[in-house]
Order: sequence, then structure tokens, then C-alpha cells
Amino acid sequence: MLSNPPLSLYIHIPWCLRKCPYCDFNSHGRPAALPEADYVTALLSDLDRELERVAGRTIETVFIGGGTPSLFEPAAIDRLLRGIDERATLAGTAEITLEANPGTFEMDKFKGFRTAGINRLSIGIQSFDDRMLHALGRVHDGGEALRAVDVARAAGFDNLNLDLMFSLPDQDVEAALTDVTTAIELSPEHISWYQLTLEPGTAFFKQPPVLPDDDTAWQIQQQCQEALAFSGYRQYEVSAYARDGRQCRHNLNYWTFGDYLGIGAGAHGKITDGAGDRLLRTSKVRSPDAYLGLRSGVEPVTLEHEIGHDERPLEFLMNALRVREGFSESDFPRRTGLPLSALEPSLSGCLGDGLLERDGGAIRCSERGWLFLTDVLGRFVH
Repeated sequence: MLSNPPLSLYIHIPWCLRKCPYCDFNSHGRPAALPEADYVTALLSDLDRELERVAGRTIETVFIGGGTPSLFEPAAIDRLLRGIDERATLAGTAEITLEANPGTFEMDKFKGFRTAGINRLSIGIQSFDDRMLHALGRVHDGGEALRAVDVARAAGFDNLNLDLMFSLPDQDVEAALTDVTTAIELSPEHISWYQLTLEPGTAFFKQPPVLPDDDTAWQIQQQCQEALAFSGYRQYEVSAYARDGRQCRHNLNYWTFGDYLGIGAGAHGKITDGAGDRLLRTSKVRSPDAYLGLRSGVEPVTLEHEIGHDERPLEFLMNALRVREGFSESDFPRRTGLPLSALEPSLSGCLGDGLLERDGGAIRCSERGWLFLTDVLGRFVH
């Protein structure tokens, strides 16, 4: 039987200074007049309706992503968080993350975010190499990236994530390793380190840059992961590395098939209705202009998709197997409403072939399965 998992809240702010050529998120260049007040009003109106789905449940984590949320002034973020607190039950230990761009930092701004209640800052650095940053179309340089971390610390943030990418245009092993070692020297609590991919609909997909070949990408991955591990950053998910106790609680809730409300232009959500044996995925209208209509009381355009029983095993595994520790055998029926036998015969096949392993009531990828995760998941496609 389905039981309600932990609940999170994702908030999407869709504007950025400039659209990066690799970005396939719902992001838009900043308008001349950023409609902060109207957008916060729309977000809170959206939240009012979303909370009807989860009456009485506590929000454990909040993540404000984008776009570039740090374009907003602290006063707008403060109003947003106060509005959430007035409407919802927010855990006293809630992790509240804001994404920030090094090109938009100021000491007073970062202090304002901290005062407003942001307790985790995620800085989108991508690289410290000016040549790489230029190729990626970023608006900051390496010096600004370094200063952003200093400013965040001075503003009182003791929980920082640094976003880095690898296999960048014409990047070699030495350059990638320099990026990672520079990040390590800054001593953040968390590092998100992931490979650049060319996503459909992006400028890079239409005009692909020259990326490192597979052998070079593999060498980059091997050497940089060794450096991260040696420095105390444990890989707990495919692209997430953290010091002990500093894993991103919000993202872990995604990966363990938890619930999350999604508000904002293009935001996605997942909601469990245990009593009705239903799992819903939701998405909001992508256009910021259309979304702003909510400030006038217009009903949000929300698409809903019910995750059928036949879809649930793969949906669960696509998230849970991304985590190094895998999942508890008892979590599968609680999160999907299905018996563990719904994973057969693929589960037995993967265990027999050494791609998955069972240990103390948990199921996770073996080292070999971790390297071929896409192939492992493919076995559960029916």
C-alpha cells in the first residue's frame, strides 16, 4: 500500500542574464524590468492551490532554482519565504537552497539571502578556466567565481554547493583536474560534478562544439573522482559528492522517490495520494508571461499525468539506482504500492549477472552495474 513519503517544495525562477548555449532548462533572458513582485505574488497563488493536494503534510526542504534566482533582490526572496511559512508547515530543520550565479553576487545581496532564511547556497561555477567559461557562454570569469565563494562565506553561509562540469569544449585531463582541485581547495560542503551533454533544442545541439573523445572523458572521470575521494568528498549519487552529513537533502528526496510540489513557470512536481492509490506528476505552464497571470487569480495551467502501476517500477528505479546506497527493499512497496515481486524477473537477472547486489535488506548497483547504469535500467523496460 502507498504511504506518503517526505515532502519537498521546488520553486522555479526562470530568468537569467543570458541563455547559455548548453542549457535545456526553462530559462529566459532577463527582461528590462524584472517583475519580481508580480512573480512572487504568482508563486504564492500557485502554492495556495498546490497545498490543497498535501493538506497537513510538512515540507522538509525547499529549493529555489532557475534560471538564476540570485537575480532577485533579497527583499523578494524574504517575501517569498515568509509567504511559504504563513501558508505551509515548514520543518524547523528545513534545508532551504538558493541557486546563485557568480556574475550576480554582491556582499549585501548574499547577506540579505542569508537573513531571509536561505541556509544553503548552490553556486553555478561550471569552470574556473576563463577559456572554458567563454566557450560555455557564461557571464562570469574565474576570478568572479573565486570571489563569489569568499563572499558567500563572509555572508554567513556554512553549507555551500559548487556546480562544476567536465568534458567541456577542447578540455584536456589537466584542465579538468585543475577545476576540481580548485573547487576542493575552496572547501565547499558539497560539489555537483557532471558531464556536459548536448541536449536537443540547445544551441550546442544545433552547432556542436568539439568535445573530448570518450577515452579522454574516461580519464577525466577517473582522475577527478580519485581527487574528490582522496579529499573526503564521497560520491553518493551519479553526479553528487559531499562531505559526511552534507548530502543535499532536497535532491536525495527526488532520488528516493519522495514527493515534491513544483511552483513557478515550467516547474514539475510529484505527489502521492496514498488513500487513492495514485501517483501524480505535475507540470506548470512554461511561459513566464502566461504564468504571471496567476497574480490576477487566473487558474494555473497545470498538466497532470498519473503514474500507472506498469510505469512505477521503472520510475522508481530510474531515481533510486542513481544513489550509491541504492534502496531499501521495504521502501519499494511503500513508495510504489507494489510488491517487490513486480521487479521480477529483471531483478533476479541483474542480481545473477552481478549488475545489482543485495545487502542487509538493501538493493544497489554493484561497481560494474554503476558503470553501466543505463544498461541496468534498460532491463526493466517492458
